[in-house]
Amino acid sequence: MSSTEVKKAAALKGGEWLVKTSSPFDEFIPEDFTEEQKMIRDMCDQFLDIEVMPILDRIDNLEPGLMKSLLKKAGEQGLLSVAFPEEYGGLGKDFVTATIVNDNLGAGHSFSVAIAAHTGIGTLPILYFGTPEQKQKYIPRLITGEWAGAYGLTEPNSGSDALGARTSAKLNAAGTHYLLNGQKCWITNGGFADVYTVFAKIDGDKFSAFIVDRGTEGFTQGPEEHKMGIKGSSTVQLYFQDCKVPVENLLGEIGKGHRIAFNILNIGRLKLCAAALGGSKRALSETVTYAKTREQFKQPIANFGAIKHKLGEMAIRIFVGESALYRTAKWIDEKEHELTAAGKPFNEALLGAAEEYAIECAMLKVYGSETLDFVVDEGVQVHGGNGFSAEYNISRAYRDSRINRIYEGTNEINRLLTLDMTLKRAMQGRLDLMGPAMGVQKELMSIPDFGGDDEAPFAKELKLIANLKKAILLTSGAAVQKLMAKIENEQEVLMNIADMAIETFNAESVLLRVMKLTDRLGEDNCKLYLDITHTYLYDAADRINKAGKDAVNSFADGDDQRMILMGLKRFTKAESFNTKESRRRIADKMIAEGKYCF
Repeated sequence: MSSTEVKKAAALKGGEWLVKTSSPFDEFIPEDFTEEQKMIRDMCDQFLDIEVMPILDRIDNLEPGLMKSLLKKAGEQGLLSVAFPEEYGGLGKDFVTATIVNDNLGAGHSFSVAIAAHTGIGTLPILYFGTPEQKQKYIPRLITGEWAGAYGLTEPNSGSDALGARTSAKLNAAGTHYLLNGQKCWITNGGFADVYTVFAKIDGDKFSAFIVDRGTEGFTQGPEEHKMGIKGSSTVQLYFQDCKVPVENLLGEIGKGHRIAFNILNIGRLKLCAAALGGSKRALSETVTYAKTREQFKQPIANFGAIKHKLGEMAIRIFVGESALYRTAKWIDEKEHELTAAGKPFNEALLGAAEEYAIECAMLKVYGSETLDFVVDEGVQVHGGNGFSAEYNISRAYRDSRINRIYEGTNEINRLLTLDMTLKRAMQGRLDLMGPAMGVQKELMSIPDFGGDDEAPFAKELKLIANLKKAILLTSGAAVQKLMAKIENEQEVLMNIADMAIETFNAESVLLRVMKLTDRLGEDNCKLYLDITHTYLYDAADRINKAGKDAVNSFADGDDQRMILMGLKRFTKAESFNTKESRRRIADKMIAEGKYCF
């Protein structure tokens, strides 16, 4: 059996990282990119630098035809078709490569929103759920940019509750067309798209999807919305008044529209994380440049510890998020290949792979969007009063960032989904949580092991990760036992535990990445990577402790409460570390390079 086959056999299932250990040599890291992937990454950066960044004001002013022409240019360079099958004119690249494109086009402000919507929710529903005829008709034109795509799910009274949509569809007497009636709102690319995936309920209850072409009788759109940020992204309402959609434009099965809506969101959440991290990198680079050139008290503000603290922390959060992102992207890629080898068609393979790691995709969406918000907020702060001026791009980045915590499922919904999906998989037997949780309870009742520390490399860090996982199992197990069926109504508790999971998954991901790099490059060449890892682990342990205490204090009391809190304290104890100096070293490296450089 080859080493690749061994790796696949040992691949973790979704959520399984919580109860199993991982080897750094089984994990994919950005430093593993192939030469072709690096070339595609550079193409994306160049496209933004040449085609997008010089005309951001024109884009934000919604200059007619401009965004669609940019999508067409991206299509001509192959940037729309990277992950699409060759039979439709695509490049047929793997999921990791597609993630690289989302990451490195993510800094393009409103353009990034338009291209992500077009290649994601605007095109994928047809690719994954369309008939052969539908795919042949639409996909080749969508992936060249000849046509633009959009997605109509949200309504004025149904956002997070997508299945509460009221738009209706009824078959006409001749049986040739569905008549759609209703309204959709917040439709990205809606003002210029040629093709729309629209969700409606057939006969009032069968939630289904339809392909609606621009110009269809009974289909109109409202004016462009005036938004706080992403001003250059076309956002309109769609109106359907006896809109005549041919029966052959039904997408997927009648009554199975939820499969399309929710499966597409799994992929979209990971892609949003990628784009947010790409935006974070450019915002941090702009902030480093400003800090080097802005002088106060007769020296660049980059010399001051308070500024270095900010720059260092921004870099840490980006590097950590990137570690978790590509770890998950590779899992999805490997699962897709496994399902393909088992005989699944490509669409079912990728959707199945994304569903397998839906928990991780939800966590990534939360972390990526909140990292971008943190970076641009601190970026404005470093810029001072100038950060509030439209002359500096950081003000645009600040405004544009805020939407990311809302779409692709609000961060609150994604936090709740993280725990909901984990517990459901445990109940279904897909994920063994009971055994490990019982083991943690037994350990809590035993005398702590004060034996000598293992001197093996990274032994202390690996032990901390194992203990942080125990903290999650302890807290969630106690919550389930205490609250039983009522736990679904205790959203604060669920979100506390979700935060513990997000922090731990990130901490493990960055540790495994840096362990792999240290083995490859040597410890002397990885000192700054080690600074990033140790700082994040040290801080994450405190954040996990706080989230755990907040959860426990809301459902436990008396001896139970004291016992669980004692366990939390034991499992979240991190070795002391000078984070001030580590952040300064990280910042100094970026100041010397003039950009984010990790």
